Amino acid sequence: MFDATLLSILLPAMAAGVLVLASHVVMGRQVLARGIIFIDLALAQIAALGAVLAHTQHDLVHLPGMEWLLPALFALAGAALIAVLERHYKAELEALIGCLYVLSAVAAMLVLANDPHGGELLKQLLSGQILWTDWEGLRLPALITLVVLGLLAWRPGLLNGSAFYALFALVITASVQLVGVYLVFSSLILPALAVNRLSGRRALVWGYLTGLVGYGAGLWLSAGLDLPSGATIVCTLAVTALVVRVLAPPGR
Repeated sequence: MFDATLLSILLPAMAAGVLVLASHVVMGRQVLARGIIFIDLALAQIAALGAVLAHTQHDLVHLPGMEWLLPALFALAGAALIAVLERHYKAELEALIGCLYVLSAVAAMLVLANDPHGGELLKQLLSGQILWTDWEGLRLPALITLVVLGLLAWRPGLLNGSAFYALFALVITASVQLVGVYLVFSSLILPALAVNRLSGRRALVWGYLTGLVGYGAGLWLSAGLDLPSGATIVCTLAVTALVVRVLAPPGR
């Protein structure tokens, strides 16, 4: 049984997971449909590079909101570049996206090479610190998620055009700050793979259930067994996605 202190930690963490899944289940299906699987890793890593600069550059670190603004600008710039590459190099797009991921990852390592706390910061950006989430830190991600979901409800066609990249960059920026690069990728791809044989509302319902069970089980295990929360949730998401993939009956 969880005591009140543990619940006060797990509830904001679960709320962060719900926020991430709210946009990522929808966008993950679009990523699979477009065949650009590594775009989430690339944009998440580009946003992480912006976060590294925001934390390490003395001229920027004291500016208000820079820990969110700079990653968002980097992610939007990366999304714009990918949209241009899709127009001119569509046959090689996935390879080019992979190159962007590697370049942004090594750029972050170079920026942090002489920082005594660089390894810890890089670890936080990759695996996240979801258990340290508080209600105050959920306000801006919640606002971004509501705006993006509202736009998609108003104009679902935005998912199919170039505007998808800009919206994707915004939700990725918010998600990286909350859960880290690894969980961003897992939250997008694993529920989408689990329900890839389904269609319509059934796919969304099963996708959200996959994500919620994966996050809930991961947080419960990480708290009970004192395991790293991000890594544990990735594993439970993978297991849940596999079970749903096998058991969920495909629609006619």
